[in-house]
Amino acid sequence: MSRTLSIIVPCYNEADNLPTLFTAFREAVGDRTDVEVVLVNNGSTDRSASVFTEQLTLPGHVSFRVVKVAHNQGYGFGILSGLRAAKGEFLAWTHADLQTDPRDVLTGFDRMRELPEPERTFLRGRRIGRPLFDRIFTVGMGWLASMALGSRLVDVNAQPKCFHRSFFETWSDAPHDFSLDLYALHQANLAKLAIVELPVHFGERKHGEAKGGGSLRGKIKLTRRTLSFILALRRKLKANRRLINKPPIVW
Repeated sequence: MSRTLSIIVPCYNEADNLPTLFTAFREAVGDRTDVEVVLVNNGSTDRSASVFTEQLTLPGHVSFRVVKVAHNQGYGFGILSGLRAAKGEFLAWTHADLQTDPRDVLTGFDRMRELPEPERTFLRGRRIGRPLFDRIFTVGMGWLASMALGSRLVDVNAQPKCFHRSFFETWSDAPHDFSLDLYALHQANLAKLAIVELPVHFGERKHGEAKGGGSLRGKIKLTRRTLSFILALRRKLKANRRLINKPPIVW
């Protein structure tokens, strides 16, 4: 493989955010040649296509690629499309809204590589600096998911996520919506991977609209979708698959 790490960034109607996103990744990756950034134009209906074309012509050392999804089929579908197109030994994803700094992906990946078994490790962000209501909502959803699935599921939607390609190759029936984060973390628990938490500052979105749980209405929709997925996943679990999880490593 020509790259060690592939960073997947799903982008849906993020035209106003894309120039800043490209700049942030150019600064984060710098002269590194072991990293590629795979941006997924996830069925955008704004002027994203022209902005992608413009940004890809700018000079720089960062390896950018754009994967085009013709029609939006969900957040998870976009990420899965990027993962399938990725060339790296390790895979990661983060959001295009820049509420999490792209440098966090590189920081987490480099620390993960220093562990005894990075290929048996699942890195995830743990958000800090969030409003009280958002923290309460996240804790409540994590508690419900953990109780329903018998698996430690905390701050499920935090970014970034990073893991070895071999783990991704075990996935089947991965969801195409915002439940993908929950699916990935639960699968990591089932596979008994070491779960590593990276504290990340969670800032404000500067451009565009939140696609997930940014507003109260969005949180309600996200909750309904997530609960539906949790119940469906729980029905698939056998009684002997309940887990006793190791406590995570916290940096």
